[in-house]
Amino acid sequence: MALSPNQLSDPTVRSFVDAINAGDRGAFVAVLAPGATMSDDGTDRDLEAWIDKEIFDAGGRMDVQSESDGGQALVADFTNITWGTMRTRWRFLVENGRVTRFETGQA
Repeated sequence: MALSPNQLSDPTVRSFVDAINAGDRGAFVAVLAPGATMSDDGTDRDLEAWIDKEIFDAGGRMDVQSESDGGQALVADFTNITWGTMRTRWRFLVENGRVTRFETGQA
């Protein structure tokens, strides 16, 4: 059973998930620290291009199934119009209330 975003332990990660599910690119970018980085399936990607292609231009949505590591590690069903729904893992590095890096990939 999916966790509601308001059940997530880490407030920064909660804002990250809320922004994705609301389709709010501005709120998403606001939760990222300047110079934030990310990887997908172990390969570093261009953050701006990736979030548009995989999330905001593709109707991305996260249904969180579980969390660990104080809420900075998630397993979620991620859905977009490109790939459909897939089980994914997410790991976050958070400093001063902003995401400095996130890593995602198939779970």
